[in-house]
Amino acid sequence: MKRVSGALLLVGAEIAAVAAGAVVFLLVAAVTAAVPLFAGAGVLAVAAVGRLLGGPAFRRLGLPRLVLPYVLVNTVVLAALAGVAVFRPAPVPPAAAAPAGVAYWQLPTGSRIAYVKLAGSGTTARPPVIFLHGGPGTPGEGLPEGSEDLAAAGFDVYAYDQVGAGRSTRLADPAGYTVARHVADLEAIRGVLGVPKLILVGRSWGGTLSAAYLAAHPDRVARAVLTSPGAIWDPAFPGGVGSPWDHLPAALQEQADALTSSPRMLVQSLLVGVNPAAARALVPDAEADARMRALLLVAKDTTGCAAAAPAPVHGNPPGFYSNQVTSEDAAARPDPRPALREVRVPVLIMRGQCDYLKWEVTYDYRRTLPDSTLVYVPGAGHSIANGRPDLYRSLIGAFLLNRPLPVRPYTGTTDPARP
Repeated sequence: MKRVSGALLLVGAEIAAVAAGAVVFLLVAAVTAAVPLFAGAGVLAVAAVGRLLGGPAFRRLGLPRLVLPYVLVNTVVLAALAGVAVFRPAPVPPAAAAPAGVAYWQLPTGSRIAYVKLAGSGTTARPPVIFLHGGPGTPGEGLPEGSEDLAAAGFDVYAYDQVGAGRSTRLADPAGYTVARHVADLEAIRGVLGVPKLILVGRSWGGTLSAAYLAAHPDRVARAVLTSPGAIWDPAFPGGVGSPWDHLPAALQEQADALTSSPRMLVQSLLVGVNPAAARALVPDAEADARMRALLLVAKDTTGCAAAAPAPVHGNPPGFYSNQVTSEDAAARPDPRPALREVRVPVLIMRGQCDYLKWEVTYDYRRTLPDSTLVYVPGAGHSIANGRPDLYRSLIGAFLLNRPLPVRPYTGTTDPARP
């Protein structure tokens, strides 16, 4: 009976050692980003618990001399398994070269921001148009759809990679990726351009950022266009805002799971919630961004209508930590809608028929912004520029030039895609 209880205690010692190692690993990682420290603390916890519980187990088995060899071998084996599964970096493809025309702003916020510009024709003094990409952390490449038309109408057009994404600065401490930082960068860009007001064109998360900037600096925006905007404030939708990952076909879901279910990725995910700097120390930006890009490519054609053309592919990298930490911050910040209800800036809101975001997310902009106009776009999904490019260009051009829109605004309160 003693041998049976000793064997059971040895199994329990093994389980407890692994659990203790994981708990201590996370506890130490919560206060330091030094990988040797939190990894070493986990190893020491495995050894300590193995010694604490292994001693009684081997005494019951009548093998007390095996306690020390057991502790040493068990610790080395578990550390080696963790080293292979968690600490071994994944291969990173070489970064794509920056195309011609990419320039950089060194902002007073500390961000080095990559951007492209198309100068407006003529001498008409118009506010510059700033395109804000989605994500957070998912920039495009080059100038977005409609840029040439706007430049021909006299607007200087800019598109930039937000901090933590594309070819812009990666922060040493990912905790710095906040909505306030993105707003501060945009305000610093306005200062660098030396203009009193901007025109904002925000897509998806870029719409959320536009709203945050409007709430902070309502007197510095001439007009805004929000296409498929993300939530003004996530906590307003406790049931979620909708996600492209909710309806992946089975084959694509398997690919997504394969990219996110490795022990290294699971540990990284835990560390992002505990200490983003520790997560970044374990999985550096280049590796995390490459994995995020591969994941985005899996779902890139699931956000439009069924017959939509494939979404274009480019080499400008996304920013994993900017995406994760900014999203967490967006859900924790104060509600900006009371301030937005006082903003008297003309805003055009575009909603695609097949947008995966819930209708209520879009309509929240219409009922919050007093001088807003909502347009419903049949045959388009989340990327209206990809689904209905001609209509997209004509809507932006007409609105920014204060001309009649090519389609009638939608004045209802319910989702027109649901009869």
